[in-house]
Amino acid sequence: MPGPAATQYLLPDGMRLAGAGDVLAAHLVVQNGSVRAADRTFYDTFDARLRDAGAALVHADGRLALLDPGSFAERAGEPCAEPPGRLFAAELAPGGLRDLLAPLTGVRALTPVARVRSRERAMRVLNDDAKTVVRLTVEEPALVGPGRRRTPLPPRVRLEPVRGYDKALRRVRGVLENGAGLRPAPFSLVDEARAAGGAPCAPPARVPLRPGQRADEAVAAVLHRMLEIVEANLPGTIADVDSEFLHDLRVAVRRTRSVQRRLAAVFPPEPLAHFRDEFRWLQRASGPARDLDVYVLEFDGFAAAHRQRLEPLRGLLAAHRRAAHRRMVRALRSARAARLLSEWRAFLDDLPAAAADSDRPDAARRVDAVAGAEIRSVHARMLRAGAAIGDASPPEPLHDLRKRGKELRYLLELFGGLYPGRVAGEMVRSLKSLQDALGRFQDRQVQAATLRSLGDEVAALDGGADALMAMGLLVERLEEEQAAARAEFAERFAAFAAHPGRALVRETFA
Repeated sequence: MPGPAATQYLLPDGMRLAGAGDVLAAHLVVQNGSVRAADRTFYDTFDARLRDAGAALVHADGRLALLDPGSFAERAGEPCAEPPGRLFAAELAPGGLRDLLAPLTGVRALTPVARVRSRERAMRVLNDDAKTVVRLTVEEPALVGPGRRRTPLPPRVRLEPVRGYDKALRRVRGVLENGAGLRPAPFSLVDEARAAGGAPCAPPARVPLRPGQRADEAVAAVLHRMLEIVEANLPGTIADVDSEFLHDLRVAVRRTRSVQRRLAAVFPPEPLAHFRDEFRWLQRASGPARDLDVYVLEFDGFAAAHRQRLEPLRGLLAAHRRAAHRRMVRALRSARAARLLSEWRAFLDDLPAAAADSDRPDAARRVDAVAGAEIRSVHARMLRAGAAIGDASPPEPLHDLRKRGKELRYLLELFGGLYPGRVAGEMVRSLKSLQDALGRFQDRQVQAATLRSLGDEVAALDGGADALMAMGLLVERLEEEQAAARAEFAERFAAFAAHPGRALVRETFA
């Protein structure tokens, strides 16, 4: 939201380019440029990482550039003849644009979120020496939708500062707001276009809840949001846009299953049992594809020392991933999946009005009391289970502890806003550290087992014998990393168990 340092202003209702030029000329010494057409395609990740970082990626005039979303001042760019349909930062040529984008986007794809065509006039604000102190652009934008249908967007004035003339910039802002009657634009052009019908972005996971709210009403709101996240990520998962679509879909499914399991007394028992079975099926149907996603994403890091020798393995993993993805897509497109999501939505719609509270004793209770009791219970179980794990414990107790940690984290993330103070946030942070070690422990075990299972297939490929030798070294490395994660567990669990203390947890979530 632009504040005192706004760089975009909305024109008064009904004003267009010519009228805006007259108004500005009445208050400032300006030099008009010609009217031109501009055609811009804006890009972002599905979870709007560029927007959240205060940046905009734009293709215009044969150039792909990272801009300031307010002034359109370029931070970095490179020639690009046509607007790409999808791109990853890692695919860009080495240089400033890739260097800026890569840490912002990670493994996420950049896809078009809005195409905007504008009529615009460039203007220069001059001082007494006829030097340019501020550049202005007055534009009439329109969102270009399917079939090239255009949706007009509010006309605006964009300010581009000139280095060394900060005082003049402040004066121009004052003139625009107080003399010309313009008001700061509440949204950037790309956000305005996205809201008017551009590509949707990922729904936020957190739902505002009230401490005294009925548990069934609050749970229905939370699970509706999880359903929205599943449905929002389905197209990108099926189209394989990037690996995070499937990851976020699966997190929403796991959160749904955790709420079903931990807050079971809010639901009627019989339909709950059915939906728990169906969501378990959905999670299992997407599991192999996600496991191979992780393996492929991490392959370069694993294989750095033996890259050439492991090329047969890379190709085999990619083939297995494609096959797993096809199987998953069949499941996600199936009548069973469509029926599950439709029936689950209808069930949630009716949940707060459902009768027979004796079958769901927690339904009418306060949600903060119900969720708080579960948070305390899972936390206590984690402390007992973690304390029982020793150096000689088999892997299974660590895997079980990781599952409990996920349940606790999901409860805190979904319901933690109901409670005062910062305890929920602190618990999530300490859980993340613990789960990082537990996750690496389990992942390395699964990855080593996968390598062993692929031995016969790799051996049959060209270069297979050499690849098998390198795979043996890679398995040894994975086992070493698993052992290191195991060694980190005790220290990280002790930190989790110590802060915040049990008494503070009991007090906060009472």
